[in-house]
Amino acid sequence: MNSWNDFMNQELKKGYLENIRNILEQEYAHKTIYPPRDLIFNALETTPLDQVKVVILGQDPYHNPNQAMGYAFSVPAGEKIPPSLQNMYKELENEYQMPVRRSGDLSDWASQGVLLLNPILTVEAHKPLSHQNLGWQQFTDAVLQQLNQQDQPIVFLLWGAQARKAKRFLNNPNHLVLESAHPSPLSAYRGFFGNNHFRTANDFLQSKGISPVNWTASNL
Repeated sequence: MNSWNDFMNQELKKGYLENIRNILEQEYAHKTIYPPRDLIFNALETTPLDQVKVVILGQDPYHNPNQAMGYAFSVPAGEKIPPSLQNMYKELENEYQMPVRRSGDLSDWASQGVLLLNPILTVEAHKPLSHQNLGWQQFTDAVLQQLNQQDQPIVFLLWGAQARKAKRFLNNPNHLVLESAHPSPLSAYRGFFGNNHFRTANDFLQSKGISPVNWTASNL
């Protein structure tokens, strides 16, 4: 798993990932679980540790068919864009004063160094947060702690109360932590819209000599 390999090997020694794997063997065998098994670690596989520029924290995978693809907020091209991602695109349009014409597939963000991390990596169909007690947070908390230790500057985008809990792991002065309300329609007007996080992230990266993320380019 690229430059995450050493980290993964350390976590595997702790035993809890084997427990998760054993439970998932039964879950995938008898229930509909998302994302497909080969995409569970998609975010880490696409965005190597030493290339992470921005971290966007989600929650758990989409729980309807043909949506979850191992990236927070992302759905495959051709699928209807979920409401929270629609609001992310609206914020981008406001920040860059240009229409955002993209599918919901955020693979191009991931390949540019945006780690799209769900703290819970699997879910049962039509049952949001059904795997919140599986043990995934031990793993993704460790991911955040590993990122905090990185020398390269990273921007952490923490949207919503759950994501903002990650701040307890983030004390490296090399990094920038930005917080706001969640882009969900329930909360976007309470501080997500107008947060200017996409531009602020790029301004920070450029101030450190790091190439900015092309957020708005079409991926159609």
